[in-house]
Amino acid sequence: MVVKVEVFTSPSCPYCPMAVQVVEEVEKQMPNDLEVEKIDIMVDREKAIEYGLMAVPAIALNGVVRFVGAPNKDELLSAIKEEIK
Repeated sequence: MVVKVEVFTSPSCPYCPMAVQVVEEVEKQMPNDLEVEKIDIMVDREKAIEYGLMAVPAIALNGVVRFVGAPNKDELLSAIKEEIK
């Protein structure tokens, strides 16, 4: 099963690069298990509204927001493994 990972960011967000970095690290570990999409909420506001986001960074797994703020690598790996089960 491939897990869709959506990372919501904004250019002015100081924590967003950390969230993107964590997702990229996990993607390197699980290249065949993830489909990663990076979404700039300043460009794609509709998607952020659709998810009801009030803050970034946010990470959604398979269409469900699981993290607001940058998770650590272990937290993200654990959540992805739950989705795969």
